[in-house]
Amino acid sequence: MSDPVARDFLLLQTTCASEEDATRLADGLIAAHLAACVQYWPINSRFRWQGRVSEAREWLLVAKVRQADYPAAEAWLLGHHPYELPECIAVRVDAGAPAFLAWWQSAI
Repeated sequence: MSDPVARDFLLLQTTCASEEDATRLADGLIAAHLAACVQYWPINSRFRWQGRVSEAREWLLVAKVRQADYPAAEAWLLGHHPYELPECIAVRVDAGAPAFLAWWQSAI
């Protein structure tokens, strides 16, 4: 069952090539009050780019943002991301613990 309050929140996902870039992007989103929290960890990616299948070691970032802030968060991310075509997708949160959602709202 979907929680109407939870639907005000999104998980914004992107990848980058280094831990330094991940830290810089995470710190920037938090400093700009666009994310309450950004988690990041190393992953292996396989993808099609410019007609070829490639593989890369990347860092996956998941930022906790408010739906109302998504346009600004996307613009900030695209403006500060080192990739030519950065991944920038958002997934709506359908439910969450009320106390955690209250923290999320207050932390931005």
